[in-house]
Amino acid sequence: MNASIKIISARWVVPVVPRNTVLENHAVVVENGIIIDLLDTQSALEKYQSAEHINRESHALIPGLINAHTHAAMSLFRGIADDVPLMEWLEGHIWPAEAKWVNPDFMRDGAQLAIAEMLMSGTTCFNDMYFHSDTVARVAQDMGIRAFVGMIVLDFPSTWAANADEYFDKGMRVHDEVRALSRVNTTMAPHAPYTVSDASLATARTYADELQIPIHMHVHETADEVTSALETNGVRPLARLHQLGLLNPRMMAVHMTQLTDDEITLSAEQGIHVVHCPESNLKLASGQCPVADLLRAGTNVCLGTDSASSNNDLDMLGEMRTACLIAKTTANDARALPAWQALEMATINGATALNVQNEIGSLEIGKSADMVALDLNHLSTQPVYNPISQIVYSASREQISDVWIEGKARVSNKQLQNVDVQQILSNAALWGERLSNHD
Repeated sequence: MNASIKIISARWVVPVVPRNTVLENHAVVVENGIIIDLLDTQSALEKYQSAEHINRESHALIPGLINAHTHAAMSLFRGIADDVPLMEWLEGHIWPAEAKWVNPDFMRDGAQLAIAEMLMSGTTCFNDMYFHSDTVARVAQDMGIRAFVGMIVLDFPSTWAANADEYFDKGMRVHDEVRALSRVNTTMAPHAPYTVSDASLATARTYADELQIPIHMHVHETADEVTSALETNGVRPLARLHQLGLLNPRMMAVHMTQLTDDEITLSAEQGIHVVHCPESNLKLASGQCPVADLLRAGTNVCLGTDSASSNNDLDMLGEMRTACLIAKTTANDARALPAWQALEMATINGATALNVQNEIGSLEIGKSADMVALDLNHLSTQPVYNPISQIVYSASREQISDVWIEGKARVSNKQLQNVDVQQILSNAALWGERLSNHD
């Protein structure tokens, strides 16, 4: 047997590219973590007779899911401030908790909890924005997941930095550190227009251009944000960002729930990427992103969960389903955002936003073997007329049996590999006790 080559076969292979394609009884052939062939299973077995064969005969095989907006370590805040609107949630609960509790140990344990949940949910890459990003980067590398860690920028102090200059200095150090990590990259992450000054935004744009990395930022999250910006600056936040030169193909604008027709057109013309977080928006009553209109205009739209403290899970299958349902009712059109397009948003569109579409996001020859197998032989997903529809509208993350990143099994037969789950759970419980027993 040639141990360096694996044949992973499935009842259905959904490569995402070409779009809305389902290949029946096909196999993905992997060598050294790279997809080297995609063909029907019988031909694969004949062509690669000495290869290891992994057969998932009742499964659908899809690309690894890309969670384009997270605050991973905030999983340790899951449930501490439910059922309140965004600014009350931030100012009255989250920011005080962060000031008291966030440190490298919190970040390590929170990131481990989040990454374990994401891997079990089929996420193979996440785009994070939070403090102590050096810690998150190391945890991600150790746990075998791909990550983009944000070099966060704020104009007020936190446990991470005292002022904008220190945020930039620490961010640059993180950027230099992650060069040694094979699965981790950086983004420039100014938090939001209302927390970052024009000068800091201009500096962020300069760094992003010089380093050729994405800009990851909350934009137009709520109506109050837009109203406040008009009172303070005389222009809407998107217009201000445009004036500062930030609306370009590096920009990943998160939430974007408050958009005029002209802003939708502008977003498409400038080539920005919109990160839709449907369940977080619903829970915080922040508004709804006009996904169908953005897609129709030609904007690249991807999906994120936001944090587990505002969602309250990191389940990208759930985000796809919710995104579809909201898009239909928002557009008053049952054809808006079909299942296959939601799967694109969770895979290739996220890769495109992060500028790694040539490496991940679809099952194509030459790309990394980042893949997820879902067992559709389940009471909730039978019979199967259209496997993509079943994945998006009916399947649950409990049906995910296997997750591979770079061809290496990170979840096998529903078990995390090389991860001490009990230790992660124990650490999370300890943090829960600390936060519960102190003001």
